[in-house]
Amino acid sequence: MNRKKMIKKHLFTCSVMLVLAVIFKLNICSTTVIKPTAKTSHRISGFISYKTDATNDYSFANEALPSNTTVYRKLQNSLKRHNYKNVQSHILHIKAEKLFPIIEPILRAYGIPEDFKYLPLVESGLNEGTSSKGAAGLWQFMPGTARIYGLKVGKGIDERKNIRKSTIAACKYIKELYVEFNSWTLAAAAYNNGSIKLEKAIRSQSEKNYFRMKLNRETGNYVYNLVAMKAIIGNPQRYGYGNYITYVAPKNFIVYN
Repeated sequence: MNRKKMIKKHLFTCSVMLVLAVIFKLNICSTTVIKPTAKTSHRISGFISYKTDATNDYSFANEALPSNTTVYRKLQNSLKRHNYKNVQSHILHIKAEKLFPIIEPILRAYGIPEDFKYLPLVESGLNEGTSSKGAAGLWQFMPGTARIYGLKVGKGIDERKNIRKSTIAACKYIKELYVEFNSWTLAAAAYNNGSIKLEKAIRSQSEKNYFRMKLNRETGNYVYNLVAMKAIIGNPQRYGYGNYITYVAPKNFIVYN
């Protein structure tokens, strides 16, 4: 009897071990991870990464654009407006090659971030001459503002169209705007819209971050256009400008006093 009991006990133990082994195997199979075939979305909790390649981080005057869907959409619209398909001309790059060697040392001399060199390309863009409102030159100075910052306008003279003199005047103006708003982004916005209007918007909205403010359409897109211009001049092939040579600043240019 004892021998039969031992055999039955042994068989019962073996059966239990076999059942446990089967259950263990089934659990492993049920937890196998299946890799998705679809590409991972760039959207992470409502935020978007702007780094489309190793060299493009989309910033202005060392102020990075915040990562949210509204900013992303507005930037993409600006990039689209300035790509070769819409511009159909290399004039922006031609102007950059002509102007930047003159503008860059003046910006440095006045302590203005180099990214402001893209401002004339946004202000005057593909157009030449005087606007319907009376603004003229690369920096699109109105006559009154031009005179305040030392430019002669009138009696057959218009120094707004003098690259060097108008850039010096623009630097003085931009520097004052920075002192007033303590932000290069807001200084750029104020250059476009005027300091009085921007100050009013800041007070009414209790907001000092350009990217969170509600501004008129032109000013609301202004910094995005500057960032887009920076991207397109720096990487023309990416935006459809064929084999146009990327602009590289020449070294050892004279700093104007």
